[in-house]
Amino acid sequence: MTILAYDLGASSGRALLGRLTDRKIEVEEIHRFPNDPVQAGSRLHWDILRLLHELKQGLLKAKHKGEQPQSLAIDSWAVDFGLLAKNGELLGNPCHYRDHYTDGMMDKVFAKVSQGDIFARTGIQFLPFNTIYQLAALKEADSPLLQNADRFLMIPDLLRYYLTGEMVNEFTNATTTQLYNPLQGGWDGDLLAAIGIPEKLFGPVVHPGTAAGQLQPSLCRELGIDPVPVITAAEHDTGSAVAAVPAPGPGFAYLSCGTWSLMGTEVTKPVMTEQALRLNFTNEGGVNHTYRLLKNIMGLWILQEMKREWERQGVNYTFPELVALAKDADRLTSLIDPDDPLFLHAGDMCPRIQAYCRRTGQRQPEQAGEFVRCILESLALKYRYVLEWTEQLSGQRFEGLHMVGGGIQNELLCQWTADAIGKPVWTGPAEGSAIGNLAVQWIASGDFADLQEARRVIRDSFPVGVYEPFDRERWEEAYGRFLLLASLPT
Repeated sequence: MTILAYDLGASSGRALLGRLTDRKIEVEEIHRFPNDPVQAGSRLHWDILRLLHELKQGLLKAKHKGEQPQSLAIDSWAVDFGLLAKNGELLGNPCHYRDHYTDGMMDKVFAKVSQGDIFARTGIQFLPFNTIYQLAALKEADSPLLQNADRFLMIPDLLRYYLTGEMVNEFTNATTTQLYNPLQGGWDGDLLAAIGIPEKLFGPVVHPGTAAGQLQPSLCRELGIDPVPVITAAEHDTGSAVAAVPAPGPGFAYLSCGTWSLMGTEVTKPVMTEQALRLNFTNEGGVNHTYRLLKNIMGLWILQEMKREWERQGVNYTFPELVALAKDADRLTSLIDPDDPLFLHAGDMCPRIQAYCRRTGQRQPEQAGEFVRCILESLALKYRYVLEWTEQLSGQRFEGLHMVGGGIQNELLCQWTADAIGKPVWTGPAEGSAIGNLAVQWIASGDFADLQEARRVIRDSFPVGVYEPFDRERWEEAYGRFLLLASLPT
């Protein structure tokens, strides 16, 4: 049986066909496309209709290969959304989470609802671009979008609506809004009322693996294809990535590594303690009614922006070239906290890294390899910090770390992560989100009995890389310096 997974990341998207052969998973990428935001006036938007076009291209390419998928599902990044009018028309292009329109909104919301109360209601970490602050910004601006809105749909919900004509909100993505109450099992009406957002915008929340309609007849006629059932995957791509972690049993630590790095563990109930609030951990929904106790880490975004910066200057490095330059640079010389607000927004990263190093009394990077090494070593050290707190908050001890996602192709980062945490790192699969998307569809169809069987088949289907830690003394010294310069809670 062939099924289709759409995996939409913050920089690119892909369509993959999945097949089960002798209890092994075969994956074939049939379409890949850029996902470039568009600056229109003062706002940064997602090109949502282009993404819909690319979904159609994936269906056409499956058709041209003679494939009729038995189902399809979509996963994407979190927090962003579209607003629909009563007639089902989209009101404006969805804003990009890195737009500045939410600047200062966290404090304005806290003046209405305390930070502690928001966390006690949602268990979600505080990030300036969370959906709650995006909606609050629209409310404060008296936005006509909000005035005329009838339904709220997150990005996969919206694309699924275009495909099927049906509107539902999916659980894993809904939890990231900081408006979903896991204790009540639904949208938090009191919190919505406090920020002036009508609860009627929000529809029923369904879990991963739910049947959510099929391709509309008009779309089937347009593409010349037969109807395909549409399933809700774990539609937050990290939720899908965690579903694909090939751990042999419960109690594992994961790192989904890409534009963002998301590190944590799987728990059966959200951890909503004072300590979790102080450390700004989050409890996002997972597959099979689980929760992902995790923390967002800036990830490879800084390196991606730096590469774009050099390209604007006419210097075109490939990522392998940058990694090679980093390998030859001096070790553990300049360190940054990747999650410093300085690095959140798009723009020139080199001067920001230099400014951070000046501020903290360190040598400033000058050459490309020095900048890249600074980023990768700093990420590895931040991973150790978050891993140690994940152990404390969850009450578990982890023997090592599972890394999934495209970032595992950076072997230096994998090795330095093992060195920094002092434990083995197990890598794979690289297409974790897409494979987790497929796994949820197979669970929904009954081809897998449950998530444990899915992970077992994933483990048997894809190679697992192993990185053992080295150079412990040097990394211990660097970690001590990192904690001091980053001023992190201990």
